[in-house]
Amino acid sequence: MKLIGFTSENALFNENLLIEKALDSGLDYIHIRKPLWSESALADLISAISPRYYNRVVLHDHFSLTLKFAIGGVHLNRRSSSPPSGYSGRISKSCHSLEELGENRELTYCTLSPIFDAISKSGYRSNFTQNELINAEKSGFLGQNTVALGGICIENISKISQIGFGGVAILGYLWQDSTVEGVVERVRLLRVELDKY
Repeated sequence: MKLIGFTSENALFNENLLIEKALDSGLDYIHIRKPLWSESALADLISAISPRYYNRVVLHDHFSLTLKFAIGGVHLNRRSSSPPSGYSGRISKSCHSLEELGENRELTYCTLSPIFDAISKSGYRSNFTQNELINAEKSGFLGQNTVALGGICIENISKISQIGFGGVAILGYLWQDSTVEGVVERVRLLRVELDKY
């Protein structure tokens, strides 16, 4: 199963190092999601990351930066709804309903959220019951290109693996302890748990 991290919307101390260590510890990809950042601020963060990680970086905004850096993916959302012209990297998208998920099967993967009550957004409640997700998997809506997002933590990985998602994405859980040690330990624990399935 894929393990994908989403950055905090806010700047973190040594964020470039945190991103690199999270990728070294078992994240497959890191989504850089900074909706309020300028293009130059985002470029500064990317420049501080070693280029050897760029193929595992996914941008949510300022897709023009894919021309400057060898970025591995772009993530479509309400702010950035289409990939750059001629872009040949991975393309993913945020989905919030099963219908929306069904409309985007041609993408590399889609995130479906919120699966559980969000950790990073107060009041952002689960959109789906366990039975709805199990039925969606049986109907072919879920699969290897569907990534669960929202409230993912070590305690609910077993529920995700039983449903048939192709991976999980973490945001709030990843940054609960934003020290290098804290981030590395969370990624390591999740990777070990996911590798059981």
